[in-house]
Amino acid sequence: MTTSDAALFPPEIESFRAQIDSQLEAYSDLGSDCPSHLREAIQYCLLAPGKRIRPLLVLTAASLCNGKIDNAMPSACAVEMIHNYSLIHDDLPAMDDDELRRGRATCHIAFDEATAILAGDALIPLAFEIISRDTQPAEIAIKCVKALAKASGPCQLVGGQADDLNLQFAPADIESLEKIHRRKTGALLTASLELGALSAGASDEQRNSLVNYGKHLGLAFQIVDDLLDLRGSQVKMGKRTGKDAKSGKQTYPAVIGEQASVQRAQEMADQAIASLEPFKDAATALELLARFVVGRTH
Repeated sequence: MTTSDAALFPPEIESFRAQIDSQLEAYSDLGSDCPSHLREAIQYCLLAPGKRIRPLLVLTAASLCNGKIDNAMPSACAVEMIHNYSLIHDDLPAMDDDELRRGRATCHIAFDEATAILAGDALIPLAFEIISRDTQPAEIAIKCVKALAKASGPCQLVGGQADDLNLQFAPADIESLEKIHRRKTGALLTASLELGALSAGASDEQRNSLVNYGKHLGLAFQIVDDLLDLRGSQVKMGKRTGKDAKSGKQTYPAVIGEQASVQRAQEMADQAIASLEPFKDAATALELLARFVVGRTH
């Protein structure tokens, strides 16, 4: 991400980036028992330039609920690890078969397919080790582990990806498409906000508000992703564009049209912002982030 890209984030959110990057680097500095080529593959993906939206959401939610950033940091790094494992596996030939990610060769191209699979595999237990070891008190750690496990499991992230693969060559409607993307894309975004709330000991009202915000933000994010694949720049995106249309994949523009997709993304952003009403003016940063999501160009 360039300096101009980073400037698009609200300052209250962007201020957390350096802390996240530093902690991810520390967590991925694995001991000598980890094979060097595996460690290199993990770091190649985990430390690559990226938006860091999910860990930024964890810390922003924790801050909004008056929590300590240090106690939310393990969850912030863990959700980024789960996100990166999913990207590594999604890029594999058996899945989306992509050769470019974030402007660089994908993991299986930069290393090899077996190493990419193992790098993704390794990030999953590492994420849960970090939360369970470094989150205090223990009962909060258990809640965070449960929330992230559910969001990344067979009924959410993985299930959404499985349905997405099966839907590629089948007729689709907006209901089935949104059901997929509430899980494939929305689950981790929603979990990020929930993890921040949990680490801060937030009230039920605060937690529910943030979860609802995340659900709508996740759909807005995916709709814009579909639009960018259709009309975005490969140079800006850092990955191949136009592949969804070429493969006949079901996307929002393919199902409801380009203009209706733009309107739907805006509706989701508006509903996300409305979910923040209990926080009043304190949630300005998250409101601006929702606007950033629907206005992004890569």
